[in-house]
Amino acid sequence: MIARHDGQIVLVSGAIPGERVTAVVERTERRLAFAAATGVLVPSPDRREGFPDPACGGCVFSHIVYERQLALKAEILRDAYLRVGKLPIESAIDVAASPERGYRMKARFHVHGRGAGFYREGTHTLCSAAATGQVGDASLAVVTAAVERLVDAGIAVASVELTENVAGDQRALSIVVEDMAAVRADRAADALGHIATAVRGSVFQDQRGHPFGVGEPTVADRLDVLSQGRVGGDELRRHAQSFFQANRFLVPALVAAVLDAVAGGGPVVDLYAGVGLFSVIAAAAGHQVTAVEGDDASAADLEDNARGIPRLRAVRDSVEHFLASRTLPLSCTVVVDPPRTGLSPAAMRSLLKAPAKRVVYVSCDPATMARDARLLVDGGYALGSLRAFDLFPNTPHVESLGVFVKGPQMAALVG
Repeated sequence: MIARHDGQIVLVSGAIPGERVTAVVERTERRLAFAAATGVLVPSPDRREGFPDPACGGCVFSHIVYERQLALKAEILRDAYLRVGKLPIESAIDVAASPERGYRMKARFHVHGRGAGFYREGTHTLCSAAATGQVGDASLAVVTAAVERLVDAGIAVASVELTENVAGDQRALSIVVEDMAAVRADRAADALGHIATAVRGSVFQDQRGHPFGVGEPTVADRLDVLSQGRVGGDELRRHAQSFFQANRFLVPALVAAVLDAVAGGGPVVDLYAGVGLFSVIAAAAGHQVTAVEGDDASAADLEDNARGIPRLRAVRDSVEHFLASRTLPLSCTVVVDPPRTGLSPAAMRSLLKAPAKRVVYVSCDPATMARDARLLVDGGYALGSLRAFDLFPNTPHVESLGVFVKGPQMAALVG
C-alpha cells in the first residue's frame, strides 16, 4: 500500500488503503522506501485476522477481507492502465473470484535439508506452505514424503515443483537436485516407490539440465472440464515441466472468456500457446488455429495435444521468429499469453504490421499489459473489453484479459 512521508513514496506491507498505521522502514532505494506495518491506529472495516505468517509466499493480502481484495485488484489494473499506458478506464472492471484455499494445482516448493516449503517475501527463509492454504493437504503430504525419501536415499534436493490436474487426482513432480551425477534412475525410482500410487511420475534435473524421467510425469484434464462444457472429447495432457495456469477453480472461466473473445473472429493465431490450453479448445470449438510455442517442454506437449486435430497446426518456434517469417491470415484473431515481461519490442512491431483484426491479450502483469495496450492503441486498435481473474487470492497478483479490436467494431472502454 502507498503512503508518503516528506515527499517520498513509502510502500507499506500489512496495511489497507485509508488506514492509519505505525510502520517501520525496512529498506530504502533512491525514490522509494519499503516499510512494514507494526500497529494499526485507525483500522479499516475491511481488516480481518491475517494468516499466521503473512510474509510467507502468497499471503501478503491475507489481512484484507476477500471482497476488498477483488476491489483492490481492479484498482491495481485501472491504475496501471492510467499511469503506465496513459489509458483511463471508464467502465467497471469485473474480477472473477476464487476460493481462497486449495486453489493451486501448480506450485514450487523450495527445499532446505528435509524441509520443503515456500520462501518468506524477499528472503530465502523457508516458511510453512500448509499455513497458507494454497495447496491441499494430500498434495503437501506427497511433496513432504518425496523429499524425505530422496534425502534418506542420499539425494540432495533443491526444489520440487508439483503439478496436478483440476480434479487433483493426478500428480507429477519436477525435482531439481544438487548434483545429477549422484542420481541414478533406478535409485530415484526406488526412493519414490512408496508414493507411486499418489504420483504418476517425476522428472529429475540439476541446475545444468539433463533431465530424466521416472514413471509418467504427466497429468491430464478433459476438454469439457477445462472449457466449462463448451467442447468435449479428448484430454489435454502436460508434463510436470510445462507451464500451465495454476488456479484450478478459474482456469475454465478464463478459457471460456477467451473462447467468447475469439468467436466470429476468423482464423485464430495463438502466440505463447503453452501446451495448448486455448488453441486445442478453440480448434475443438470449430476454429482454424495456428499455435506457436518456443519452450521445448511446452512445445512438445502442444504437438502431442494437437495430434489428430485437423483444424490445429502446432508450430515449435519463438514468437519473434514466427511473426517475422510468416504472413498471418487476413482478418485473423491473435491470442497472446506472454510471460510477465509482456510482448518483446520485436514481437510487438511484427504484430502491429500483421493483418489481425483482433488481439486477445491474456496477462499476468498489469504494468507490462498496460504498456503493450498503449502500443496497440497507438497502432490502430481500440480496447473493447477488459476483465480480470483472481488466480492468486491473498496476493497482489491479478490475471487480466483485454480484447483489442481494429476499427469501429466495438466501443472503446478508454477515454
